[in-house]
Amino acid sequence: MRSNDTKMIWVTGANGQLGRSLRRVAEDSDCCYLFTDVAEVDITDRAAVDRFVDEHRVDVVINCAAYTQVNRAEKEEPAADCINREAVEYLARAAQRCGALLVHISTDYVFGGSGNLPYREEDPVAPLGVYGRTKQAGEQAVIQSGCRYLILRTAWLYSEYGNNFVKTMLRLMSEQKQVKVVFDQVGTPTYAGDLARAIRSLVESEACHGEEGIYHFSNEGVCSWFDFACEIARMSGASCEVLPCRSEEYPSDVKRPAYSVLDKTKFKRTFRQKIPYWRDSLRICLDCLGVLKK
Repeated sequence: MRSNDTKMIWVTGANGQLGRSLRRVAEDSDCCYLFTDVAEVDITDRAAVDRFVDEHRVDVVINCAAYTQVNRAEKEEPAADCINREAVEYLARAAQRCGALLVHISTDYVFGGSGNLPYREEDPVAPLGVYGRTKQAGEQAVIQSGCRYLILRTAWLYSEYGNNFVKTMLRLMSEQKQVKVVFDQVGTPTYAGDLARAIRSLVESEACHGEEGIYHFSNEGVCSWFDFACEIARMSGASCEVLPCRSEEYPSDVKRPAYSVLDKTKFKRTFRQKIPYWRDSLRICLDCLGVLKK
């Protein structure tokens, strides 16, 4: 840490959903947050990563950057691997060299989805496609670097920003009389604002000191994508009819986990944080978007 005790926190992927949410929740922080995206620092360039860490004497790195196009990754594996594994290795090695903490965001897609009980951190991984494999490889790069780390696996991320399921559904519901949504994929939505607040609390309070490792974080509760869409329609007052369908009705280049509920017991017990229920957080997001039915 700097001699003036101002903690320097570098956030990569600052223009994404989580990065923008972190920017918002950290506005009143006494710490110094440094938000960058590819235009400011290309994290696939090892020299650029090392230079930024050294110049700013970074204490914490929060890696929100990722290649998240699940279908496209099947055709662009080198690009996905470059961002999800190689760049992560550069960040981890830089963190290890300067003694910084790395907070790395991972995904439920590291699991195969064949179970019917919430996945715990120690459960075997079995990614089904390129996206999941490269994210799991990124996790391994962090662990093998020897740096201090928190790997936070999350799922079904949405927010007021960028492209996500909630905003896509709102658009489709305003354009169509009916929408079909799969009911045979079950998980838990995660409001990026909740994840951002949890991360801020961890890195600013030193709560994670001595508690490094892998943790799961999503909102509380369980639903299918169909259930999620129905709740979006109900809360926003959309007149569009939401119909259930099977995944096979939407052929895809990659198989998605049928069940990806994450067990958050370890996170809650270790850090004593209460996690909001998914419907409550959805209501907050829709209100922020100005579409919540009063």
